[in-house]
Amino acid sequence: MKTFLSGSTLVLVLCATIGPVSAQDNSDPVVASAPLWDADHDGTYTCDEWKQYASRLFNQADRNHDGYVDATEFKTIQQAAPMFKEADLAYFDENRDGRVSRNEFVNKPNPLFSRYDKNGDCKVTPAELKATSSDAQPPGKRGGGRSSR
Repeated sequence: MKTFLSGSTLVLVLCATIGPVSAQDNSDPVVASAPLWDADHDGTYTCDEWKQYASRLFNQADRNHDGYVDATEFKTIQQAAPMFKEADLAYFDENRDGRVSRNEFVNKPNPLFSRYDKNGDCKVTPAELKATSSDAQPPGKRGGGRSSR
């Protein structure tokens, strides 16, 4: 019973955080993925939260723990969130060595910030999402994260 209650609580928390964002722009996989890395579940997405999530995701994908993600391991990243579904390893592979280092992946800017963080404070608030959702560029095959941040 205890497991059921904590599972139910998790579902409620996920519904509460995913619902408002999805209602704003569920066609944009970057926005749809944001609740996955909102560490404090406050609906405000920060660069620090993004980097923490990207680091955890890299750790999951780097199955042989060599500090790099190869094409086979990259499939784990592609399955992790809507924003990575169409991602290409080459987008993250800055030095073109056929694999992605932790630094290349974690420090690749997330497009959420270039699209919605209009005041440049490295935070995207619910108000910024709502205010700019009609002005946001449509999502392209961007690989999960390029911005000016």
